[in-house]
Amino acid sequence: MNDKREMAVNQSTVPVLVLKGVRRHYIQGKAVIDVLRGIDLTVSQGEMVALVGPSGAGKSTLLHVTGLLEAPDEGEVFLSGAPSSDMDDDTRTKMRREYLGFVYQNHNLQPEFNALENVMIPQMIAGKKKKEAAEYAAFLLEKMKLADRMKHRPAQLSGGEAQRVAIARALANKPHMLLADEPTGNLDPMTSESVFGVLVDVVRETGLSALIATHNPELADRMDRKIALRDGRLEELDTLGMSGRIAFKQRFIEV
Repeated sequence: MNDKREMAVNQSTVPVLVLKGVRRHYIQGKAVIDVLRGIDLTVSQGEMVALVGPSGAGKSTLLHVTGLLEAPDEGEVFLSGAPSSDMDDDTRTKMRREYLGFVYQNHNLQPEFNALENVMIPQMIAGKKKKEAAEYAAFLLEKMKLADRMKHRPAQLSGGEAQRVAIARALANKPHMLLADEPTGNLDPMTSESVFGVLVDVVRETGLSALIATHNPELADRMDRKIALRDGRLEELDTLGMSGRIAFKQRFIEV
């Protein structure tokens, strides 16, 4: 993404994400399980939204539909105003690769490649030259405080380090929006706090939007908004507000 495009994105008034009337169900035997029952959601540029709810509520399904990994049975997903139902398979793949960044509970790094190479791979798939991909991968890993771990393979990294590599990989193609499914769920509280702090710092610095599913109420409280998924429907819980955002950002700048 060049500087002009970044400026245009930051100044755009079009929401990064809009879900309208999204429904998703699954068939189990003779039973129809309604997981998403008419979801409406808007996420603006630079906004961090926490998605909370009990296990099995459908948070992962909502992220999969948002990330174009599953199609809704009804309703529409708009990415920067573009309806996903109008996209062919190639366009959807391109959007997943370039518009969206994904972070999962498990880091899912390629075990035969080191940290630097894991962050290079999505860039090279998108068409970047090896040298350029390596330079940007190194830049991201430095942001993740992993400058001395770039040549280490996943098995040589701690859980927190591996998850930070996964975050860097999600940011490798300069996405507009980050989707994270329990990104610190497998980490101990101290490591979780550290990883989340780095994640928020980078998201704020780059102006990304983020939709992050979490069971951790303390982490959810630090985002701009909290929404709860209950019985297939979304409920707005609260908003952090601008003063809280500034204080939260300042905290991680000072650390």
